[in-house]
Amino acid sequence: MISILYVDDEPGMLDIGKLFLERGGQFSVDIITSAPAALTLLDSKKYDAVIADYQMPEMDGIEFLKRVRASGNTIPFILFTGKGREEIVIQALNAGADFYLSSPSSRTRSARQSSGEGPRRASGTMSAVKRTSSTSCLTPPLPSTQREPSLHGTGRWRR
Repeated sequence: MISILYVDDEPGMLDIGKLFLERGGQFSVDIITSAPAALTLLDSKKYDAVIADYQMPEMDGIEFLKRVRASGNTIPFILFTGKGREEIVIQALNAGADFYLSSPSSRTRSARQSSGEGPRRASGTMSAVKRTSSTSCLTPPLPSTQREPSLHGTGRWRR
C-alpha cells in the first residue's frame, strides 16, 4: 500500500481527497491541516508521497516544499492549487515539485458567492504540470470525463 501525506488547511478538501484516494485500496492517506505540523510528521513517519495545497496560512505549499527539500528529503511531492498562474507553476517546479495540479478552486467559488455574484459552473477542465528528467511539460486540459488525478502516471509511484 502506498502511504501519502495530504496537507491542506481546508478540512473538507482533506476529507474528500482522502476518500477519493483510498477508495481503490491502493493508498493509505494521512491528513493534516498545517504545513508546520506536516514537517514534524515527516520527521517521525515514512511516507511514499506528499500532496499539498498551495494556499495555506502560516506557510504556503511552495515554502513547505522548499523546507522538505532543504532537509534532504526527496519524497515525490505534488502541489495542488486553484491558482493556475504560470509563475506559481514555475516556482513549484524550481523548488522541486514533481507534479503540479491546478483546478477550479472552492475558495474562488466561495468568494464569488459571498460577493453576491453567485456560483458558476466549473469549466470541466484540470491542467497539470509534471516535472520530467530534463524539463517540465505542460499537459493540455483533460476532458471532464478524465479529470480524476492519478498517481500512476509514472512508474515512480508504484512499489
